[in-house]
Amino acid sequence: MNKFVVTAGLGVLATTASLAQVGMREATSQGMKITLVYPTQERAQILKRGLFEIEVAINAKPTTQSRHLIVMSHGSGGSALADFTLAATLARAGFVVAQPEHRGDNSRDFRKSGPESWDTRPKEISEAIDFVAKDAQWGGQLDFNAVGVHGMSAGGATALIMAGGQWRMQDLIRHCGNHLDEDIGFCLNGLTGQPVKQVIRKTQFKTAVKIPEKWLPENFKIVHGAPPSAGSSTDSRPDNRVVAVSALVPVSAIFTAESLAKISIPVGLTTAGKDEMLVPEFHSDHVMRNCPRCTILTSNPSAGHFDWLSPWPAELAQKIGSQQIRGGEVNPEFTPALRQSGFDRIADFFRSTLHIS
Repeated sequence: MNKFVVTAGLGVLATTASLAQVGMREATSQGMKITLVYPTQERAQILKRGLFEIEVAINAKPTTQSRHLIVMSHGSGGSALADFTLAATLARAGFVVAQPEHRGDNSRDFRKSGPESWDTRPKEISEAIDFVAKDAQWGGQLDFNAVGVHGMSAGGATALIMAGGQWRMQDLIRHCGNHLDEDIGFCLNGLTGQPVKQVIRKTQFKTAVKIPEKWLPENFKIVHGAPPSAGSSTDSRPDNRVVAVSALVPVSAIFTAESLAKISIPVGLTTAGKDEMLVPEFHSDHVMRNCPRCTILTSNPSAGHFDWLSPWPAELAQKIGSQQIRGGEVNPEFTPALRQSGFDRIADFFRSTLHIS
């Protein structure tokens, strides 16, 4: 696996940008909440939102130096607040960050979590880009021909789709039929404490994996993601404004190897060696085996799945961890310094791929 190399010049830029303050304002697009995080010169203050505590300047005036937008896609049942530390890191690096709250798959409403949300999330990324492009402050300031997308977990799958990845229910079923016990945190996600439903789903996977492809229901074989762009047999990006993608512990077993091989834009992966919810062998490693344009930014052997959320209040971490079949615990070996180092690599990746000078 290739390592992403950060140049000395980028390191100097990152040090300078880190002196910036972080502003935030909240907006809505057709009922979808969008949190905007950006560099500002106004002094940040401690803000408490429920269990979360962040340091930010609310509704502050942005700086005029930003030229690029990064859209961040949260994980299943997630929120902008739980990804704030990375958003702030990107803002200090000079980016404007838009965080859409995915409809039907967020901390307040997760009725559509899973395949239904996987299908709608990419459209919401494009909607967020459109929203910022029409904004009075940034519409004329940012370069919308070179947008970055970052996502974690289910948001990582969203990011891979924006890069051209395509997925099928058939691949999900084949994976879980063959590797259910090894990747049980993914395959039986959401069924903790529901033994009857667990048995039903296990039976469905074990039965379906034995059915020849030609006899599978047609909806299982539908390829989700964008079709190849007009005049191109390889570019399957649903939005060609997206030119670089970062995926952190992404849901990946669902993607076809063929579509990953055809990805033509830079993709940076951040992985977690102790991730038991999305076991790297079946997810991140699947991407790296098949995607020539994908590189590892950091591999993080001591990190678990939820260790990447920051801030992540202890009370909430314990609650969410207890709801997972496997792999929801916080790993104390993965320190805040290691996490921040990973976030800095993501910022440097976007500096390089979006050609920040």
